Amino acid sequence: MRNSIQMLAGQTAIYGLGTILPRLLNFAILTPFYTRVLGEGSYGTVTEIYAYVVVVMVIITFGMETGFFRFASGQSDIKKVYSHAFGVVFVLAILWLTVISLFLTPIAGALRYPEHPEYIKWFAWIIALDAIASIPFAKMRQENRPRRFATLKLSMVVLNIAVVMILLWIFPMIQKANPGLLPGWIYNPEIGVGYVFITNLITSILMFLLLIPELRDLRWGFDRQLLIKMVKFSAPLVIVGLAGAVNDVADKILLKFVTLDPELALSTVGIYGGNYRMAVIMTLYIQMFRYAFEPFLFSIAGDRDAKATYARVMKYFVILGLLIFLGVMFYMDGIKYFLPARYHKANGIVPIILMANLLLGIYYSLSVWYKVTDKTRFAMVIAGTGATFTLLFNMLLIPVWGYWASAWATLGCYLIMVIISYLWGRKVYPVPYETGRIAGWILLAVALFGLSEWISPDALALRLLLNTILLILFIVVIGMREKDLVRIVLIRAGIMRA
Repeated sequence: MRNSIQMLAGQTAIYGLGTILPRLLNFAILTPFYTRVLGEGSYGTVTEIYAYVVVVMVIITFGMETGFFRFASGQSDIKKVYSHAFGVVFVLAILWLTVISLFLTPIAGALRYPEHPEYIKWFAWIIALDAIASIPFAKMRQENRPRRFATLKLSMVVLNIAVVMILLWIFPMIQKANPGLLPGWIYNPEIGVGYVFITNLITSILMFLLLIPELRDLRWGFDRQLLIKMVKFSAPLVIVGLAGAVNDVADKILLKFVTLDPELALSTVGIYGGNYRMAVIMTLYIQMFRYAFEPFLFSIAGDRDAKATYARVMKYFVILGLLIFLGVMFYMDGIKYFLPARYHKANGIVPIILMANLLLGIYYSLSVWYKVTDKTRFAMVIAGTGATFTLLFNMLLIPVWGYWASAWATLGCYLIMVIISYLWGRKVYPVPYETGRIAGWILLAVALFGLSEWISPDALALRLLLNTILLILFIVVIGMREKDLVRIVLIRAGIMRA
């Protein structure tokens, strides 16, 4: 069991290079840049349109990443499974592009971008290319090739940042100093925020080209029975994914449509979206854990001590997540300056979003029970319940509480999903989670954060000193009670031998 957890920790760290490092670069460089260069309204446009991308990606990928992992683990011909998963996503991507081409104008009007239908067209292609690319990336994860995964992901983010800086910073400076020097086909200031989307399209195209070597493993042929099995397994995950997408991004979409003052709608979305991104470290921690955990849970499902391993993974995941929660909140005095001062009025949502995302990670860890037993249909009920709560809470309370309603809706949604999944899982596939100890660590972290907020000395140096002491206290208590976790960390750091 210990070796399995160490392997998961190692792969999670490497996947982090492909997920957490690129998005950290986006947060550390592009978020401050966008919020200063674009302004709240334009940044609200970026936030909203990327929210739609999350929803549509779920439909186009059709749960085939998880379906690929599930059937690749039990098939001698993995290339056949890979080809069928790729084929499903490719066909759906073509259908998606066709629908957008036929109904571009009414769709742009419905989304309140009648003057910029090109935004929708660009993102249609971005979604199609990224969806198709998701299967080759899943294949890398299944084959335990996190280094290539990380290299490609990181390269694309670096390229994206470079092109954005050229189009939104360097070219405008040149244009201002020498009007007319740059021809319109190279730089047109009227495009403005559209350059964010153009850059994404460029990187998506290049990513697809770099993945061509992965396409060599595709095989012609059609196995009807295999396809039916994969679709039956994956189709419920589409509903789950859609519900999850609603839980994740409905707030960014509904804020625009439900905010009482239409003139403030996009700026409200921008301010909320900027502060939501302050929780990016937790989001990325969950994402890299999920990338590593999904193939891992299937690979050890037949082991005698699989359930004990799942339980230990859950505990360690929560502890590290709580360290991130405290690390961000104890040093918000510095972190908040990634955003302009006009965004700071919404800093209060950050701890809510951090804890909400940790609950989402707990839910992913609990998903073992319906994935290894092929009962993905039950996940539809759980995620659907969460999505219903999210929609109702946002629609009813955004007019009253504004973006605070969106933050609390996110936390409440994931808490409901965790409770339902845990109780249901105990009946179907009981895993011996240390719920008492996990709850204790969560309460300790929340109590330490509350103590910090209650004392909160006026002097910055004293606040930082107090918070550092509280963080060390949390680490010491954890270290005294969780010696196995300390051992794994020391081994991964090269301080101790396995």
